[in-house]
Amino acid sequence: MTTQIKICGLTTPDTLDAALDGGADFVGAVVFPRSPRHVAPEAAAALFERARGRAKIVAVTVDPDEALLEEIARTLRPDFIQLHGVETPARAERVRALTGAGVIKALPIRQADDFAAADEWDYHADHLMFDAKPPEGSTLPGGVGCSFDWTLLADRAFRHPWFLAGGLNPDNVAEALRITGAPMLDVSSGVESAPGVKDASRIAAFIRNARRS
Repeated sequence: MTTQIKICGLTTPDTLDAALDGGADFVGAVVFPRSPRHVAPEAAAALFERARGRAKIVAVTVDPDEALLEEIARTLRPDFIQLHGVETPARAERVRALTGAGVIKALPIRQADDFAAADEWDYHADHLMFDAKPPEGSTLPGGVGCSFDWTLLADRAFRHPWFLAGGLNPDNVAEALRITGAPMLDVSSGVESAPGVKDASRIAAFIRNARRS
C-alpha cells in the first residue's frame, strides 16, 4: 500500500500548491495562535479551498472550545479535525458530532509507556498520530522538529492506519519508513527554511523520497 503523506502547517498558496502538485494526501491548516504556522479559520478557508477534492483538509487544533470548532466547521469545512492537546475520547466524540469531520488524535511519545493511551484512543479516532513529546518548557505541543525512538513502533498494530510524526525531513524519511513501516506520515518543520516558513523544494523532496521508499 502506498504511504499516505500529510504536509502540515501550510500558510501560502505556493507551498500549498507544492504539496498538492507533489501528490500529498492530506494538507493541514494550524488553527492555534501560539504556533508560527497559525492561520485564522476564515483565512484558512480562502487558502485551502484550492485543495478541496485534491487532498483531505485537516484543521489542526489544541484543546479547541466549541466556538472555535463551530467557526472552523462553518468556514474551513475540513475533512478532519486534528486534536493535539489533552482532549479526552469523550471530547473527541463531541468534536465529531459538532463538526461532522473525522478525528485525528496526536499522542506524544518519548518512551514505550506512552503508547498506553493508544489502547483507548484507537476506538475513538479515525487515525492516531504518534508525535515526539516536546522538550521540557516548550509552549508548543508539536512542530518543534523533535523525533522519538522509532523502534518503539516495531511490531505494534492498531485498528486504523496511523501517522508517524515528529522530526521527519527529506533526508530521514526513508529510514523512518524502513524502521516503522508507517502507513501515514506527517511533516511540518522538516520542510521549512525557518519556523513557520515552508519551502516548496523541501516539500517536493519529502514527498518524492517517501514515495520511493
